[in-house]
Amino acid sequence: MLNRRQQYGKQGETIATHFLKRQGYTIIQRNYRAKTGEIDIIAKDGDVFVFVEVKSRLTDSYGSPKASITRNKQKKITRTAMYYMKEAQQSGAAARFDVVVLGGAGDYIELIQNAFDAVL
Repeated sequence: MLNRRQQYGKQGETIATHFLKRQGYTIIQRNYRAKTGEIDIIAKDGDVFVFVEVKSRLTDSYGSPKASITRNKQKKITRTAMYYMKEAQQSGAAARFDVVVLGGAGDYIELIQNAFDAVL
């Protein structure tokens, strides 16, 4: 059973998925898990693989959602994306990292394309 914070996060990922579809993305997988970490959404935008981190916050009292994507978090996402690309036999394909920021009860949504470069 999910606690309240986990339920809010899952709801945020669902909202982000619908939003990305409306933006023309093709959703490949949600909550991809590997030994290196987890990626919220894997999608394609045309021929480009997009690894999406979803950040949901009810308030900014703990800081902005954008600020919570630390260099350490970027490293984990990068390693997991590389693992996925190898597993999917897509090592040479184009890829990028996007972030979807949700605020309040989903009343604010922002897509940050190319939010960060791969960090090794």
